[in-house]
Amino acid sequence: MRDMHAKSRKKAVKKTWNVRFETKRYPKRVTLDADFAGIPAGSTLFVGTPQILQTYIRKIPSGETRTLQRLRRDIARANRCAAMCPVSTSIFLRILAEAAWDDLDAGKRVQDVTPFWRVIEPGSAIAKKLRATDAWLNKQRHSEIEQGRSRQ
Repeated sequence: MRDMHAKSRKKAVKKTWNVRFETKRYPKRVTLDADFAGIPAGSTLFVGTPQILQTYIRKIPSGETRTLQRLRRDIARANRCAAMCPVSTSIFLRILAEAAWDDLDAGKRVQDVTPFWRVIEPGSAIAKKLRATDAWLNKQRHSEIEQGRSRQ
């Protein structure tokens, strides 16, 4: 018997991280109906995009770091919200970091990619999901600190 659905099944093509990064998304503000991830009901929650995270991270001076909590707080405040969605922020940060890693694999210089190591703490839950190792993240952080010292 012939498989009637054979034509409708396509082999899934895995999207590259850069394609995921470039996927058109729109930021939004949501009022929570119920408590969510430690954020109380009634709060206004900002859901950003990978590009918003990229803009924030690129403004962090070389040699400095920001916690993920501060990133979320700063972006939420800039968008007149009580909080930024921790779930989408983690997902978008991973997309951004992996897209930057793909660019490094393709030959881009470290100076030419989004410096995700400034907000991803080595040993953190998100760092464990990345192809970049904790040792590499630490190396980038220390390298920027040393470069800053040599300029003084």
